[in-house]
Amino acid sequence: MSFKFEKLIIWQESMKFGELVFQLSKKFSETKKFNLTSQIQRAADSIALNIAEGSILQSKLEFQRFLGYSIRSTAEVVTCLYKAKERNYIDETEFKSVYEFSYKLMNTIISFRKKVE
Repeated sequence: MSFKFEKLIIWQESMKFGELVFQLSKKFSETKKFNLTSQIQRAADSIALNIAEGSILQSKLEFQRFLGYSIRSTAEVVTCLYKAKERNYIDETEFKSVYEFSYKLMNTIISFRKKVE
Protein backbone atom coordinates (compact mmCIF):
# COMPACT_ATOMS: atom_id res chain seq x y z
CA MET A 1 0.00 0.00 0.00
CA SER A 2 1.33 3.44 -0.90
CA PHE A 3 0.23 6.91 -1.84
CA LYS A 4 0.29 7.90 -5.51
CA PHE A 5 3.04 10.48 -4.96
CA GLU A 6 5.41 7.95 -3.39
CA LYS A 7 5.78 6.30 -6.81
CA LEU A 8 6.74 9.55 -8.52
CA ILE A 9 10.44 9.92 -9.23
CA ILE A 10 10.15 13.68 -8.85
CA TRP A 11 8.83 13.20 -5.30
CA GLN A 12 11.54 10.65 -4.45
CA GLU A 13 14.27 12.94 -5.79
CA SER A 14 12.81 15.99 -4.07
CA MET A 15 12.86 14.08 -0.77
CA LYS A 16 16.57 13.32 -1.28
CA PHE A 17 17.16 16.94 -2.25
CA GLY A 18 15.43 18.22 0.89
CA GLU A 19 17.68 16.07 3.07
CA LEU A 20 20.79 17.17 1.16
CA VAL A 21 19.90 20.84 1.67
CA PHE A 22 19.09 20.20 5.33
CA GLN A 23 22.51 18.60 5.92
CA LEU A 24 24.26 21.41 4.06
CA SER A 25 22.42 24.14 5.97
CA LYS A 26 23.31 22.56 9.32
CA LYS A 27 26.85 23.74 8.59
CA PHE A 28 25.78 27.40 8.67
CA SER A 29 26.94 29.09 11.86
CA GLU A 30 24.57 29.55 14.78
CA THR A 31 24.04 33.23 14.01
CA LYS A 32 22.62 32.31 10.60
CA LYS A 33 20.27 29.58 11.85
CA PHE A 34 17.15 31.71 11.98
CA ASN A 35 17.68 33.57 8.75
CA LEU A 36 18.99 31.88 5.62
CA THR A 37 19.00 28.41 7.23
CA SER A 38 15.29 28.52 7.90
CA GLN A 39 14.53 29.93 4.46
CA ILE A 40 16.54 27.36 2.50
CA GLN A 41 15.19 24.44 4.54
CA ARG A 42 11.56 25.53 4.13
CA ALA A 43 12.00 26.09 0.40
CA ALA A 44 13.66 22.69 -0.10
CA ASP A 45 10.99 20.91 1.94
CA SER A 46 8.17 22.63 0.07
CA ILE A 47 9.26 21.01 -3.21
CA ALA A 48 8.24 17.51 -2.07
CA LEU A 49 5.31 18.83 -0.04
CA ASN A 50 3.75 20.51 -3.07
CA ILE A 51 4.27 17.46 -5.27
CA ALA A 52 2.52 15.31 -2.67
CA GLU A 53 -0.31 17.74 -2.08
CA GLY A 54 -0.92 18.36 -5.76
CA SER A 55 -1.04 14.67 -6.64
CA ILE A 56 -3.87 13.79 -4.26
CA LEU A 57 -7.45 14.29 -5.42
CA GLN A 58 -6.59 17.21 -7.66
CA SER A 59 -7.49 17.90 -11.27
CA LYS A 60 -4.66 17.81 -13.80
CA LEU A 61 -4.73 21.59 -13.96
CA GLU A 62 -4.52 21.84 -10.18
CA PHE A 63 -1.66 19.31 -10.09
CA GLN A 64 0.21 21.41 -12.68
CA ARG A 65 -0.27 24.44 -10.42
CA PHE A 66 1.28 22.61 -7.45
CA LEU A 67 4.15 21.43 -9.64
CA GLY A 68 4.67 25.09 -10.52
CA TYR A 69 5.00 25.84 -6.80
CA SER A 70 7.65 23.12 -6.59
CA ILE A 71 9.55 24.63 -9.51
CA ARG A 72 9.45 28.07 -7.86
CA SER A 73 10.63 26.60 -4.56
CA THR A 74 13.58 25.04 -6.36
CA ALA A 75 14.47 28.47 -7.75
CA GLU A 76 14.22 29.84 -4.21
CA VAL A 77 16.69 27.22 -2.98
CA VAL A 78 19.11 28.14 -5.77
CA THR A 79 18.92 31.81 -4.77
CA CYS A 80 19.60 30.85 -1.15
CA LEU A 81 22.59 28.80 -2.34
CA TYR A 82 24.00 31.86 -4.06
CA LYS A 83 23.49 33.88 -0.89
CA ALA A 84 25.19 31.17 1.19
CA LYS A 85 28.14 31.05 -1.20
CA GLU A 86 28.50 34.83 -1.32
CA ARG A 87 28.45 34.97 2.49
CA ASN A 88 31.03 32.16 2.71
CA TYR A 89 28.68 29.79 4.55
CA ILE A 90 29.46 27.14 1.92
CA ASP A 91 32.39 26.63 -0.42
CA GLU A 92 32.38 26.41 -4.21
CA THR A 93 32.37 22.59 -4.23
CA GLU A 94 29.32 22.40 -1.95
CA PHE A 95 27.59 25.05 -4.02
CA LYS A 96 28.23 23.26 -7.32
CA SER A 97 27.05 19.90 -5.98
CA VAL A 98 23.71 21.17 -4.70
CA TYR A 99 23.30 23.54 -7.64
CA GLU A 100 23.65 20.64 -10.10
CA PHE A 101 21.10 18.58 -8.16
CA SER A 102 18.76 21.62 -8.18
CA TYR A 103 19.13 22.03 -11.92
CA LYS A 104 18.39 18.37 -12.65
CA LEU A 105 15.46 18.31 -10.25
CA MET A 106 13.90 21.47 -11.67
CA ASN A 107 14.18 20.19 -15.24
CA THR A 108 12.71 16.84 -14.26
CA ILE A 109 9.73 18.54 -12.61
CA ILE A 110 9.26 20.82 -15.64
CA SER A 111 9.29 17.82 -18.00
CA PHE A 112 6.85 15.92 -15.78
CA ARG A 113 4.56 18.96 -15.58
CA LYS A 114 4.37 19.14 -19.38
CA LYS A 115 3.22 15.52 -19.46
CA VAL A 116 0.42 16.10 -16.93
CA GLU A 117 -2.35 17.05 -19.32
